[in-house]
Amino acid sequence: MSKASHVCGLFLFIFLLALCGPVLAGHKKKPPKKGILLVAFGTTVPEARGALDHIGEKAAQRFPGLEIRWAYSSRIVREKLSAQGQNFDSPAMALARMMDDGFTHVAVQSLHTIPGEEFHGLQQTVQAFSGLPKGMDSVVLGLPLLAEPDDVEACAAAIMASLPAERKAGEAVILLGHGTHHPANIYYSGLQYSLNRHDPLVLIGTVAGTPSLDDVRQTLKSHTVSKVYLQPFMAVAGDHAVNDMAGDEDDSWKSVLTADGLTCVPVLRGTAQINAFVDLWLDHLQTALERLP
Repeated sequence: MSKASHVCGLFLFIFLLALCGPVLAGHKKKPPKKGILLVAFGTTVPEARGALDHIGEKAAQRFPGLEIRWAYSSRIVREKLSAQGQNFDSPAMALARMMDDGFTHVAVQSLHTIPGEEFHGLQQTVQAFSGLPKGMDSVVLGLPLLAEPDDVEACAAAIMASLPAERKAGEAVILLGHGTHHPANIYYSGLQYSLNRHDPLVLIGTVAGTPSLDDVRQTLKSHTVSKVYLQPFMAVAGDHAVNDMAGDEDDSWKSVLTADGLTCVPVLRGTAQINAFVDLWLDHLQTALERLP
């Protein structure tokens, strides 16, 4: 190669480098920005939202310096609240906003009780955002309250630590879970098995799965119980707790059990209001944050 050709080649290389410089600069890696997205089913009961505020406050205390945002996974809840002038993002919308706001690493924490349909829908959303071109670097998902064998034992211990203080020997406590036709409903039975070793009069029942109210009634009859405490086994004491559990309609749990001759004492307190349960969710969030690169 001649000297002139070498010089021309060098000038061509410098020229191309100058052209590509702005393009390469435009694709410079964004500085890392971590955040947390808390995802609850949601609630339309104003009095129940304090439970979610409580878990949000505890998360802020445990993970200072990280911005926390919220989403509701239930479309029906979001639509009802929107009609009242209150707007809550879906998980997909919340993640899209975080991506647009420059977040590069996000830990999404499920505030569901079991890994049922709501959780698996959230899981699919997280997976979709994890693979977006030019999107966030990493999006990970924290497990719900009950997801692994150790969670069942820890949750049983949390239940035993948060029973009504005024309860006396021979009185029962019935925990109202949502229940589902999803295979994850088995977690309720697993939790009942664990609770039986602590106290056979602490019972799990579900609105839409098993164990059912009839299952609970049979157990109560076999123990000749006369007084029961009813409390939700859900993050918030929402519509199911207020109406299905403690309502005055003939088919509410309180009405059915009262007709059986039992004295019923509703305790309208969601698990997100109780630190023993909140700590379990936040432990899962801690694990998710540790998975962020």
